Amino acid sequence: MNREQISRLAHADHPIKSPLDDDSVRQLLERALPSGHERVLDLGCGGGEWLLRALATRPRLHAEGVDISEDALAHAREAASNLGVRERLVLHRQEAADFASSDSFDLVLSVGATHAFGGLLPTLAAARKHLAPGGRVLIGEGFWDRDPSHEAVEMLGDFTDLATTVDHVVADGWTPVYGHVSTRQELDDYEWTLWGTLASWALDHPADPDSSQALALATTRRAEWLRVYRDTWGFVCMVLRQTSD
Repeated sequence: MNREQISRLAHADHPIKSPLDDDSVRQLLERALPSGHERVLDLGCGGGEWLLRALATRPRLHAEGVDISEDALAHAREAASNLGVRERLVLHRQEAADFASSDSFDLVLSVGATHAFGGLLPTLAAARKHLAPGGRVLIGEGFWDRDPSHEAVEMLGDFTDLATTVDHVVADGWTPVYGHVSTRQELDDYEWTLWGTLASWALDHPADPDSSQALALATTRRAEWLRVYRDTWGFVCMVLRQTSD
């Protein structure tokens, strides 16, 4: 079972691949899409959940998504067809960091995908290339809420604290115009759901050759969360505008 298969199974009950509940996603989209007829680009769109939610509630919106996973893009196409928004969605299969377009976008979105660009500031640099004047960026990134253990840093990455994260964004020429820090409930619900869903799949498919691997992985990941990073790791989403276009 490869990483993509594991992620698909684990996120079956939490299609937003970040620790955010539905109300938080809705509020972030409302702040990021004030007019409702924007052109939106998602760099690292996965199954297109953010774009699908935006398109379903904004009939004048047009969106494009970029991802390397054909399975995820196929899911996005099918879901878009079922929602009746397929004609307003364009999908590109390629590395998000390599994507180029002659069009500019009113919103560039990258939530939980900064690893594809090598970090937060490289992701913002990529977003800036695609942004229309006066446009916005919606970005989601991890941070350390308390001093992490060496094991936690090795596991999740070399994040900074929240204030320093925002300082870096501002110093890079951006102004936050809205933000959301995931609550303890959102963080816990995300982890419980991911590893519980994966474990349930394994228990429901005992004859599947991947069942024992999935159950063992769910057990390991749950323990890592509880013992290594639950009390130190946080997640922030920010709606940004360029301080000067």
